[in-house]
Amino acid sequence: MKTTFTARHFEADQNLKEYSLDAVQKLEQFYDKILVCDVLLQPGQDDENPFRAELNVKVPKKLLNVQEAAPSYEQAINSAVDTAIRQIRKYKTKHFEQY
Repeated sequence: MKTTFTARHFEADQNLKEYSLDAVQKLEQFYDKILVCDVLLQPGQDDENPFRAELNVKVPKKLLNVQEAAPSYEQAINSAVDTAIRQIRKYKTKHFEQY
């Protein structure tokens, strides 16, 4: 799985970048044919949840998009990864039941 990391409108420190990339590596446990995973972090508009994380997970014939907001980037990343895992499971169920 190829992984890219982008921080919009702020400078991400190395620890946050490593944390993000390690968190998305968990996705490979659930589906080994993930082509690309793009991690995008940016400040949000909401006062309660000012940090946003977005994951774009490319699997064969589909793009799974997840957006989450939370009080910290780490929490937003964890929520996004959990949501992506649910979407991958749903994708696998639909994809493999067709055949």
